[in-house]
Order: sequence, then structure tokens, then C-alpha cells
Amino acid sequence: MIRAHLTIDPHFTIGPVNRRLFGSFVEHLGRCVYDGIYEPGHESAGEDGFRADVIELVRELGVSTIRYPGGNFVSGYRWEDGVGPRDARPRRLDLAWHSTETNEIGLDEFATWIRKVDGELMYAVNLGTRGVLEALDVLEYANHPSGTEWSDRRVANGHPEPHGIRMWCLGNEMDGPWQLGHSTAEEYAQLAAKTASAMRQIDPDLELVVCGSSGAQMATFGDWERTVLAQTYDDVDFISCHAYYEPKGGDYGSFLASGVNMDRFIDAVVATADHVKAVRRSDKTINISFDEWNVWYQSRYNDVDKITDVADWPVAPRLLEDSYSVLDAVVFGSLMISLVRHADRVTAASLAQLVNVIAPIMTEPGGPAWRQTTFYPFSLTSRLARGTALELKLDSPVYDTELYGEVPVVDAVATRDESGGRTTVFVVNRSLTEEVSLDIDVRALGRIAAASAQSLFDDDIHAANTLSEPERVVPKGNPSLQVGDGTVSITLPAVSWTVLTLD
Repeated sequence: MIRAHLTIDPHFTIGPVNRRLFGSFVEHLGRCVYDGIYEPGHESAGEDGFRADVIELVRELGVSTIRYPGGNFVSGYRWEDGVGPRDARPRRLDLAWHSTETNEIGLDEFATWIRKVDGELMYAVNLGTRGVLEALDVLEYANHPSGTEWSDRRVANGHPEPHGIRMWCLGNEMDGPWQLGHSTAEEYAQLAAKTASAMRQIDPDLELVVCGSSGAQMATFGDWERTVLAQTYDDVDFISCHAYYEPKGGDYGSFLASGVNMDRFIDAVVATADHVKAVRRSDKTINISFDEWNVWYQSRYNDVDKITDVADWPVAPRLLEDSYSVLDAVVFGSLMISLVRHADRVTAASLAQLVNVIAPIMTEPGGPAWRQTTFYPFSLTSRLARGTALELKLDSPVYDTELYGEVPVVDAVATRDESGGRTTVFVVNRSLTEEVSLDIDVRALGRIAAASAQSLFDDDIHAANTLSEPERVVPKGNPSLQVGDGTVSITLPAVSWTVLTLD
């Protein structure tokens, strides 16, 4: 059996865990909105057409900030199409996902829905095919109390109180050639700077997110961040990161080490942002909004799902509906470990996406909603990762990967909630074949009065939750947990994600 050792000392901290770290993302893509959160006629739907069973699962998932309405979709979106009387709203071609957008759901409806799940709305403006004026218009519509053209339209549309959106994204993935209106770093930086400055003339306390690279694999990565921040630094608060992972060619060893790539990505963006800070001799620190991340089998979309027929523009087609396995959930959990480990600089994040589209929650039209395997690492981390992230001392054997070189077999992060006296440890075993015996030195925590552990694993790492078998994979209590004098020990199954609570 592989042996690993972990030391926890609450005196060594990383930073507070911001609740926005457990955000998500709803885009007008596939069945995320239509037949996802919204399905009039479903037995659980209210008068507003929103599915109550989905609302219950979203609340259980524990999401905080939810990014809307895109994504690639936003770069062709006219926000005013989605407000006002439904029978007067136009149908539009959505060029991002080769679909027809009915505009039944828009800003007002989504703001209503997000209050039902106790979430915070994070709104993305279109800087792909539009610009400063449209951003100002939607800000006025959403946030100004009344007495102006756009605010009075919101009032007339049945929403007398402002939506009060604090967090705004300045476009989406503007470095990507797939993006409508994509541009060079210099062109985007100029537009983003103008838009940010103008929006702050309405409300100087807005929190603004400028587009970083669409991924660390982009040829312009690094230079893009430096160029964009050099022009926008004074007027923005966050720079975005996006990252998706999937196994390539059956290389499960590298796939299980995806968190190593996320760590390196975050560290590189932080270094670039701090370089700009130093050059500008600024006292301000730019943090990261990791507002798209997940396991996503992009090759399936490109090979199977992509709609290309020029005459075929379906409404809410089944797109990107990945079924997630135990293997995927363990990688997913390790990505959450990476995000929490960088809590000092990653102060917002959005799991992409929330329902049906590469999502932890699935629905069937007219049928049930269920939890995918990835639901559990997210919901448990959101509920238990409270207080402050701790800097750990971890001794683990390593293994070789094709993509990332030598990586630790075990990865972990811990949080400490002083008010409740609880320390929570999140840990993954990346070994495909062997259990790990993990010993944890907890002397610095004082006496452990109670401890519990749950592990997500299965003898079949490809097992998944489906419409016919929605509870095939669930976390299980780990009976190997033992508490000694200043130590805690546990056996981690092969390919597993585990959470321990120590009170």
C-alpha cells in the first residue's frame, strides 16, 4: 500500500475562502435554460415556468454567484430582446451554438429565478458585436432605481426594484477566433477600458471582470494578460481564467493530474498581474475570476454534436450533455482543491455549467432531475469549505505523467472555520490501482472531539449516474478513519475523492 503523510497547522494560512468561489454558469446553450431551469408544463413548474425540482437541487448544490447569459452566446446577444412582453420578443439566430434563441427567458426572468436559489447574479455584457453604449443601457436597466428611459422600462415590465447586479464581465473569450467579434489584445483592451470607465461613471463601486486568455494553451497566453491589464488595471477588479479538461487517448494518469495544470495556470496569471502591478507602481491587487472550469469532453462536441447544417437552427438542442463518471468526479474534485488552495487570489469562480450542459444536474423533459457524479464534490466542498484555507505540508510519492511530468499521487487542501472549531480536509488519490494509507498530524489543532469521512469511488471508475440509474454513484462513509493521540489516519481507495471533517 502507498503511504502518504499530511501535517495541518492552523497558524499557516493561505487566505479566506470567498463564497463566490462556489459559483456557477448559466448560458443560453443547448438545454441549460430551456428544458433545464425553465420548462413550462412540467409537473414541478410554477406559474413562471421554472422547475421546482431543479431549484431544489441547485440550492442543495450550494452555488453562490451565477454567471449569465454567456459564454460564447453573449457576443451575439442583444440583451433588450429578452425584456418586455414575451409575445413581442424576437426570435434570433444564435451563431455561437447554431441554434434559434426564442428569448422567452431574459434578464428579468433570470434575476427572478436566481433569487429562488439564493444566488448572486453576475452579468456578462456583449463586447463582441456591441460596445460601450449597450453596456451602459443594460446597467441602467438593471440597476438604476427609476426616472430614466431604461430604468422605467424595467419598472413597466413588472420589476419596480433594481436587480442590483454588482459583478459584471466585460465580454467573453475575446482572444478566441471562434468568438464573434474576437480581436487582438490591444483592440480588446481599448474597448474594455472604455467600457469599464463608462460603467463606473454610473456606479464606481461595480466589480468588473476583464477577459483573460481562453486557456493556457492559447498562443497569446501571458502576452494577452499583460497587454489587457496594462490598459485596464485601474478600472477592473478581476481577470478571468477558463480551463476545461478531458482524458486524451486513454491517458488517465495525466487526466487525474489535471489539477497540476490548473495550479500552474493560476500561478502564471497571478505572476503576470503582479508584474503589471509592479510596473505601474500600484497599490491595487487584481484577483482572478476563474469563471469557466470543468471536465468537458470537447472532442465529443467537435466530432459528434456540432450542428453545421445551414438550414438547421433548432431550439434548445441536446448539446454538450456529457455523462460524468467516477473518474471525472475525482478529477473534478481535484480541480476544486486547486481553486481552494489559491483562495488568496482566486476569489470568484464559476463551474460551467449548471444544468444539462456539461453540468452536475441533469433533467429529462417531462421527467425527473438527477445528480451527476460531479454534483457531490461540489456540494460537499461548498458546504464544508468554510473560513480560511490552510497551507499544508504534504509528503506523497510521485508518479510519471505524459503531460505534466512527476506529480504527487495524493493532493489535498484544508480549511479551518475558527467560529465552529472545524477543520475540513479535501483529498484525492490519483493512483489508478493502489490504495493510499494517509496519516495526518493534527497536534496543532488540539483535541479532536469528533471526526467523519466520506469517499467518492467505485470498483468501476467509469460508473455514472443516469436517467435509469440516478443514484448509481454516491459518496460513502469511509470506515477506515481512525483518530489517535494527535493523529488521524485513513485509507484512500484508488481513484477517489475524500472529505474529512475534524471537530
